[in-house]
Amino acid sequence: MKIDTGQLSSPAMPEGMDPVEWQLRCDLAACYQLTDLYGMSDLASTHISVLLPGPDHHFLVNPLGTLFDEMTASALLKVDLAGRVVEGDPSLLNPAGFIIHSAIHMAQSDLQCVMHSHTRANNAVAMQAMGLRPLSQKACVMLDFLGYHDYEGAALDEDERQRLVRDLGPEGRVLILRNHGALTVGRSVGEAFCWMLRLETACQYQIDGQAAGVPLNALSEATIRHTRAQGRKMLGPGGFLEVGKVEWPGLLRKLERERGTSYRT
Repeated sequence: MKIDTGQLSSPAMPEGMDPVEWQLRCDLAACYQLTDLYGMSDLASTHISVLLPGPDHHFLVNPLGTLFDEMTASALLKVDLAGRVVEGDPSLLNPAGFIIHSAIHMAQSDLQCVMHSHTRANNAVAMQAMGLRPLSQKACVMLDFLGYHDYEGAALDEDERQRLVRDLGPEGRVLILRNHGALTVGRSVGEAFCWMLRLETACQYQIDGQAAGVPLNALSEATIRHTRAQGRKMLGPGGFLEVGKVEWPGLLRKLERERGTSYRT
């Protein structure tokens, strides 16, 4: 039996709402709840955004004060690229979230979703001078999609946007924010979330391995290069493990089994 994972016909869709926008709202709200479910939330801090289609270049982002496990499709703020809230309470916009997310949405309109997190594991790796080391398969296969951005203080200065975009690069999907956390992007909500979960797992492997207090097995440069190339073919566009493409419907089913459908309200 084919399982319908879409929410375009959700009875909770407000009257007059564009069905495409409602689908994106539901996906984004689900992403917030999944971020909490997988232990990557930080109270109401950090943010995930979605760029809406159309000439207005509006994007959706979370309101301050709403915890990730209680996020719903109708609670999201709609913001323009100038930082004006066009739907929702303007006092609930996180200015740091606007700077980080508008930077990517302004530069790469093909990237629908931008996700930012501060987790215990990604901060531990972000504090290390060598960053994410090629010590596990999980790390090696994502190296061609990974960049680094130096810490400049809280992301409140507009001129940091150009450096965020530069450090992500045109084909980047994962950005370790040194001494701060991480950022992932995707052409869908599912892609951005699954990149973040892949990074989180790789960081946890590294920290756990280092915590053992024994010498770690270093891979040869030839093996690292080979695995990087395999990762680009597997995880990139058109790959048989293209990130987020096959995982997202299952993640929505998991969320609904464990927490119900409140995100779609």
